[in-house]
Amino acid sequence: MRAFVFTDKALARRAGQFVWLSIDTEKQGNAPFLTKFPVEAWPSFYVLDPATESVALKWIGGASVGQVEKILDDGRQSVRGGERGVEEILARADKLYGEGKHADAARAYREALSRAPGNWPRYGRAVESLLFSLQRTHDEKGCAETARAAFPKLKRTSSAANVAATGLDCALNLKPEDPERAALVGALTANSREVVSARRPDIAADDISSVYENLAAEREAAKDEEGRKKVLSARAAFLEGEAARAGNPEARAVFDSHRLSTYLALNEPARAIPMLEASERDLPDDYNPPARLAVALNALKKYDEALAASDRALARAYGPRKIGILRTRAEICAAHGDPAAARKTMEETVRYAESLPAGQRSEKTVASLKKKLESMP
Repeated sequence: MRAFVFTDKALARRAGQFVWLSIDTEKQGNAPFLTKFPVEAWPSFYVLDPATESVALKWIGGASVGQVEKILDDGRQSVRGGERGVEEILARADKLYGEGKHADAARAYREALSRAPGNWPRYGRAVESLLFSLQRTHDEKGCAETARAAFPKLKRTSSAANVAATGLDCALNLKPEDPERAALVGALTANSREVVSARRPDIAADDISSVYENLAAEREAAKDEEGRKKVLSARAAFLEGEAARAGNPEARAVFDSHRLSTYLALNEPARAIPMLEASERDLPDDYNPPARLAVALNALKKYDEALAASDRALARAYGPRKIGILRTRAEICAAHGDPAAARKTMEETVRYAESLPAGQRSEKTVASLKKKLESMP
């Protein structure tokens, strides 16, 4: 978003309409903000009401320039108030969504959608928010059914990728014995294939990448290894093309994490090395390139080089993301045949996770780390 969307000149006219604020959720000084406004996924965008210091509108995930424009318009209107009818219901849903009250938000979004006119301009945004709320409340069937019903109306809009990908993910999470699973998976797979069949400039590239990811998961669930690799290869080609078109190193590095996960899934981690080395050279203060390089080198069983990359990442890292780097380091030590170092690193990871302030500290993460530590020799 920072590299591709917020630099777009189309947003310049918005400069005087909002007080813009970017929060680095890894910095300890921002923990009080996170306590008041918990972040459930990255990226997250908020329009805050300055009078009440409450969330007027929240958007989770990437967005195109056009989507950002609509988000800003809707957020501004929500702060102003005075909505009536379906718009009032949507504003209530958005407030509940912003507060993380997903069960209540889902009911309100459903009500708004049921009352909305056929050409309602906020239909796509309401559906995407509803799908996220349904996922958060583990209503996988409701999520899949909503996505299947909404896709025909949204397939030529910027919401198409998120609706198809989220719906397919929910359908795949249904129990195998569910009588509706096969039909939902089939329909949402067809929708997802339609999304990736042609590049759309109004859909963010990382959203397209997520569609490929879920299509690969669908082939894996179908036990079609050849088909899974075919989808992953198509995803790799797509991401490599997007990276090649990037105008600067920061924009190119946006695709590093998706490319790395794809190469790992293809069991071809060596393909990630040149891109990550280039990103580390071009972005010397960013901990992400060496952290990802450590993962790739570990997969290649180049353990000493992986530990060296981990050292460089840890020297630059801070906040909760440092936990993942430490966990990877423990995995490298274990794979390298040094269980004592692996255990020592995991103990350090637990201590660090426990030391984080409220807003950054996750009790669920701490419990998971302790469980991992207990299982180590």
